[in-house]
Amino acid sequence: MRRVATKVAVSIPDDLYRAVEQARKRHGKSRSAIIQDALRHWLRHEAEVALVREYEAGYRRRPETRREIKAADAAAVRLLGGEDW
Repeated sequence: MRRVATKVAVSIPDDLYRAVEQARKRHGKSRSAIIQDALRHWLRHEAEVALVREYEAGYRRRPETRREIKAADAAAVRLLGGEDW
């Protein structure tokens, strides 16, 4: 099955263009491959940021109790107390 691609024209500062050109040539990649990699990386980063925000919001709604903190401290002492730091 043929993959469909959309051509996109973008403008970037000359210094960024030169840096990307050097890097892509060094790695033997096409401009399209470099831009696709960068966009995938950015999308993954955005998804991770969203998960962190969701985690933080959940924690603000329900932070751990004093009892849970004490239990975590006790477990850490048991597990790490014998480590040679």
